[in-house]
Amino acid sequence: MRDYVITVNSTVDLPKEWLEERNVPVVPLRYTMDGQTYEDMNGLTAKEFFDKLREGKMSVTSQVNPEEAKEALEPFLKEGKDILHLAFSSGLSGTCNSMKIAGEELKEEYPEAKVIVIDTLCACLGEGLLLYKALQQKAAGKTIQETADWVEENKLHICHDVTVDDLNHLHRGGRISKATAVVGTMVKIKPIIHMDDNGKLQVIGKERGRKKSLNKIVDMAVEQSKGWDNDIIMITHGDCIEDAEYVAGLVREKMGIDNILINNIGTVIGSHTGPGVVAVFCMGNKR
Repeated sequence: MRDYVITVNSTVDLPKEWLEERNVPVVPLRYTMDGQTYEDMNGLTAKEFFDKLREGKMSVTSQVNPEEAKEALEPFLKEGKDILHLAFSSGLSGTCNSMKIAGEELKEEYPEAKVIVIDTLCACLGEGLLLYKALQQKAAGKTIQETADWVEENKLHICHDVTVDDLNHLHRGGRISKATAVVGTMVKIKPIIHMDDNGKLQVIGKERGRKKSLNKIVDMAVEQSKGWDNDIIMITHGDCIEDAEYVAGLVREKMGIDNILINNIGTVIGSHTGPGVVAVFCMGNKR
């Protein structure tokens, strides 16, 4: 049986060290700010990036193109390995399509190899949690096809429960109207967002006040995860570690889970959420 590698896009938003320790190759997206283009994960630090957003700077993101995708994946085929790529949600980026185009071209050039590209319909640490589970499958001796099948069967069980602090970034991204952003900001409305089954972010509720919104996303995770054996919960934040730690405390209290990974949201996804975003990721019955 040929060995295989599991690759991801940078929007997985896991710590670089975590990925390096597990030998997970990353295909990066990019963003441009102040006229300079950076690679996601290798550009500005989270603090530098979010401080610039707070100052009113704009960040424009760009997807991976097929040529970049092919260049990133081909070396593993040359090493005699197969590839399972977990792609950033097609509902949020054209990156997934680029990865699939590259995969098809590589399969023609390396007919003896397997190249499987999966549209995760996940983002951020939702992708990260799916990767975590896929690595568990690989470590248990599952074949590339068995791992790919598991990912396809379970990807819509990766729940994304999100709240943001600044409605203006959602407005810029076309998620809400200007009027909603202005009025909501005045009365301290905090939207509750989830990832739907099409891999798109949807505003599904609102809470008045930051603390209530943080409580709400944990309560959603508690309800979704009933009957599931979550061995880890992942929490992301937009340069607001105190809020993330508060949410982690609620997770320990209400879900009884101590294994919690907390990480700053990446610069590409953070370009659209802005600073102050907090999200909880778990496996559950439905999104």
